[in-house]
Amino acid sequence: MKIDQTRLAAMDHRYRVALINSLSGFKSANLIGTVNQTGHTNLSIVSSCVHLGADPALLAFVVRPHSVDRHTLENLLETGYYTVNHVNQDIYRQAHQTSARYPRDESEFHATGLTEDWRGEFKAPYVKEARIGLGLRFREHHPLAINGTEFIIGEIEEIWMDDGLIAEDGFVDLEAAGTVCVSSLDGYHRTTKLTRLSYAKPDRSPVDIE
Repeated sequence: MKIDQTRLAAMDHRYRVALINSLSGFKSANLIGTVNQTGHTNLSIVSSCVHLGADPALLAFVVRPHSVDRHTLENLLETGYYTVNHVNQDIYRQAHQTSARYPRDESEFHATGLTEDWRGEFKAPYVKEARIGLGLRFREHHPLAINGTEFIIGEIEEIWMDDGLIAEDGFVDLEAAGTVCVSSLDGYHRTTKLTRLSYAKPDRSPVDIE
């Protein structure tokens, strides 16, 4: 099967969106926790988080065009802080529901039954039910002219996770954490690790390291 741009352009909009969103494969599922300066919290699921570097520790994600209110974007630009919380198999239904368009004064935490968790002096709420949570400070904002989306870069300031998830070499066991992934807009998946492979070098084949 070949689908060219002419066929794409002729497709029903929702069909095309589902198709194109499937093509990037399995994606991470994360909940972004924010609060505005008047204390109203917001929680939003995103599937576009991407690692940008380890030193400094940077993550980025994409916000859809700002043609309507984007409470997550507005809050983190206002306060400079937000959390990234892994969606796990116990909360994926509530996490999905955060994509509904709730009014600004109704927190998705309360609407979906997830719990705000304020940890220490950090200036954004975590999701208590998440087993891995990251506290980030906003660093850069790049509006993308090509399609009107917004690229947000943050620096990890703190990491919270359940005990026993980090191996001796720093590898985080996402399956033990129950972390799920997303395909297209609404497919949620458990994962099964095949193996871990040794560092790739041109003069030798990789071998299993566990």
